[in-house]
Order: sequence, then C-alpha cells, then structure tokens
Amino acid sequence: QVQVVESGGGLVQAGGSLRLSCTASGTTFTPNAIGWYRQAPGKQRELVADITINHKTNYADSVKGRFYISRDNAKNRAYLQMNSLKPEDTAVYYCNVGGFYSDSYYHGGDYWGQGTQVTVSS
Repeated sequence: QVQVVESGGGLVQAGGSLRLSCTASGTTFTPNAIGWYRQAPGKQRELVADITINHKTNYADSVKGRFYISRDNAKNRAYLQMNSLKPEDTAVYYCNVGGFYSDSYYHGGDYWGQGTQVTVSS
C-alpha cells in the first residue's frame, strides 16, 4: 500500500510564497508521474501542475509563471513552489502519485495524500 504525505501549507499574506512537499512511501518503483491538485471551498478539485519522471512539467494557466513543480526521484518526493500568492489560491492542496498521460493530459493515479491547507489573506 502506497502512502502519500504532504506538508508545507499555512497562512500567508498575498504576494508571499510557500513551498509544499510530497513524499510517497511503500513504492517499489519511482512513480512515472506526480500531480498537484487543489480544491477550494465549494469548488471542484483542479489539477495545478504535473511532472514526469524525466522532469517535464505542465501547469494550469492560472498558476503559470508563479508556481513551479519539481521532483527528487531518489527520495520519491515532489515539491510545489508557490510564489506571488493570491487570495484565490486559497485551497487544500493534494499530491497525487502514479498518474499517467493520455491525449497529452495528466490523469490522476490511485494514491492521494491527506491534503495541506494553504490560506492566502488579502
């Protein structure tokens, strides 16, 4: 059973930065792809960024130029650096492990973390 744990969330002023981390344990092999999602109150969960085993990245238009996803394959760890945060970035952020690509889009895998709360005040 794969376990996924996120950390790094918190309360930050608009314009500030946070760095989220995600660690997967119980894996036999390095995940082919990892995605970061977020879910704001009353909204659907949305894909924010994803990264392949070869460090190719994709971003939602709403975070391009502000958020950066990275990974450390040796540690089964992924990161989401969030800069120039806006109140609309407020959400619970989830790490998803083991996704795949179809029609050039990331499709979430079976393993999710518990989420970490990011709150951006104006």
